[in-house]
Order: sequence, then structure tokens, then C-alpha cells
Amino acid sequence: QVQLVESGGGSVEAGGSLRLSCAASGYVNYCMAWFRQVPGKEREGVAAIISDGSTRYADSMKGRFTISKDNAKSTLYLQMNSLKPEDTAVYYCAAVAHWDCGSWWSNRWQYNHWGQGTQVTVSS
Repeated sequence: QVQLVESGGGSVEAGGSLRLSCAASGYVNYCMAWFRQVPGKEREGVAAIISDGSTRYADSMKGRFTISKDNAKSTLYLQMNSLKPEDTAVYYCAAVAHWDCGSWWSNRWQYNHWGQGTQVTVSS
């Protein structure tokens, strides 16, 4: 059974940076992703890393966010730079045992493993 635990959230001023971590137990070679959710809105895909190491990003995060994975540490990361107030949300780590989620990585309903979430607050 895969368990995911996020850390690294917090409060930062606009233009600042944060790095989120997601420690995975029972981790094999999954498709892993970051999602975020604001109260009253749908959970949206932020970025994903496919089993072959390739990455996918939502358009609004390209150039600002970087997803990476350390297989030796079974840890997923999200480096967030140039943060904006609209990036304020609860960020979730997700995983699914699928070799190639490249075409549907942002579909939250495809993931069956989730972390508890970590709050990111960006002030203007």
C-alpha cells in the first residue's frame, strides 16, 4: 500500500519560493503528481512526473514550478518560484500505478493514492 506524506508548505510573500516534498512509502515506479485546491473550487493538476522521468505542467505553472523525483529517497518534490497570491491553496501529492499517465495526468479521478495536503499561502 502506498502512503504519501507532504511537507514544506508555509507562508511566503509574492515573488518568493517554496519547495514541497512528498515522501512515499511502498513506492515503486508510479506516475506521481501535484495537485492543488482552493475552497469551493475543483482540485487542479499542477505538475506530474511520468514513470520514464518525463514531466508535465499546467500552463500557468510552466517556467515557475519544477517537479522532480529522487528515487533513492522515494521522494517527490515541487520547487515553486515566483509565487503569486493566486498560488495560495492546499497542495496534494498523488500517485497511481500506471506506466504512462502523460495524456491524462491532470485528471484527479485517475489517482488512487493521495497525501493529506500541505497549505501554501502567498501574500501580496
